[in-house]
Amino acid sequence: MFETIQEGLSSAFKTLRGKGKLSESNMREGLELVQTALLEADVSFSVVKKFIADVTKEAIGENVLHAIDPSQQVVKVVYDKLVDLMGPVDHSLHLVPGVTVLMMCGLQGSGKTTTCGKLARLLKERGMKPLLVAADLQRPAAIHQLQVIGEQLDVPVYSEQGQQDPVMVCQNGVKQARAQGAQIVILDTAGRLHIDDELMDQLKRIDQRVGPQQVYLVVDGMTGQDAVNSAKAFNEALEIDGAILTKLDGDTRGGAVLSVKAVTGVPIKFIGTGEHLDALQEFHPDRMAQRVLGMGDILTLVEQAQQKFDQGEMAEQEERLRKGEFTLDDFRKMMGQTKKLGPMQKIMGMIPGMGGLSNMMQDVDADEEMRRLQGIIDSMTPDERRNPSRTIDQSRRRRIAAGAGCEPHQVNELVKQFDGMAVIMREMAGMGLGERMRKMQQLQAGGFMNPGAQFNKPKGSTGKRLTSQERSNLRKQREKDLRRRKRETRKGN
Repeated sequence: MFETIQEGLSSAFKTLRGKGKLSESNMREGLELVQTALLEADVSFSVVKKFIADVTKEAIGENVLHAIDPSQQVVKVVYDKLVDLMGPVDHSLHLVPGVTVLMMCGLQGSGKTTTCGKLARLLKERGMKPLLVAADLQRPAAIHQLQVIGEQLDVPVYSEQGQQDPVMVCQNGVKQARAQGAQIVILDTAGRLHIDDELMDQLKRIDQRVGPQQVYLVVDGMTGQDAVNSAKAFNEALEIDGAILTKLDGDTRGGAVLSVKAVTGVPIKFIGTGEHLDALQEFHPDRMAQRVLGMGDILTLVEQAQQKFDQGEMAEQEERLRKGEFTLDDFRKMMGQTKKLGPMQKIMGMIPGMGGLSNMMQDVDADEEMRRLQGIIDSMTPDERRNPSRTIDQSRRRRIAAGAGCEPHQVNELVKQFDGMAVIMREMAGMGLGERMRKMQQLQAGGFMNPGAQFNKPKGSTGKRLTSQERSNLRKQREKDLRRRKRETRKGN
């Protein structure tokens, strides 16, 4: 996500770096490019105007213009102001003794019902007992959709077939929660394709008679300025307590994320990053600012890894690494663990320094190439997987390639890259998960963070497979990188 704004800001910062000595004049020229990038990302004009004014005030100050690297100082100023723009955020749900009621509202198509399920799952994971209330009586399939979600999560859903009054459904749902011992009630209210008086009147009546502790607005992050306008209208009618932005895994330009808090004064509490029910994350302004600037989001990636990786398998692999053991079987298991985090491009976009590589790979199906690597490994014997360099000769390469449906040179590339990777993985034994994720950046040089690299050219080239000469040059470069890493390792020891 945020490709548009990342490219625009990157271009602006590159222009500033190319100026040599920065003056107030060329600093203003660079900040005009920053302004253009924000406007093209569909950020509210009033928000952009104030943001650029704040950045300019600091960027043309003495501390920046006379810094050793003023262009880097500008990046820091922009980062700090982005954090201020989107924060602070209070992630507390303001729970009360007995039953806490959360009211969810939003326009039709924003992903409100699915978000209710995602929030229920998150609360259940935290040891709470949620109850979903199907109060969307406008959309015929809404009640059934919520019931299906409830069954998937093993979370109770309260509904009243044939009932026409959503206020009564909500009130009865809260009573049911008290009877069942539920701690949190999530009200899935009706939406419309647009804001109208009937919708707002219905939501106001629910708000007044049920008295929810928190009112959350679900906003489609792909709609840009329209999302900000609807958020402002909902807040004026209901005084919402927080926003939840959905569909941030799609073609999101960033306008809604950067504008909602500034326009409404209401913090973004959560963000939806996928269609699955586990794709809901707490919103952190500092992490989002890093993503917007193309710096990745290693903390969120580490958190997801801790939640989704098989800890028993991780502990077993850790013990093997401590003993200096790392085979292609281990690598295959590692790829299986990595797939739990989502598409490869998404993962790379969260690793610092690899956002550009992620954008380059838009035309390459990295997950398909990862499956191809797994196919090559599956075509090997157990002994070949344990000792690929020593056991796989020319005839075995042909046999493995035939079994995997690829070319023999691709098998050879995998074996050579694995040798370099094994060195790094042994170095990582004993590191914490955060250190290990940062260390994984070194694998970019060996091609393993870009499974498509050995089969395809990056975006911007012809898109054809590498020629023999190009493969030879790439192989020499990787071997050179491997030797350099070994020298650095010996110096470190």
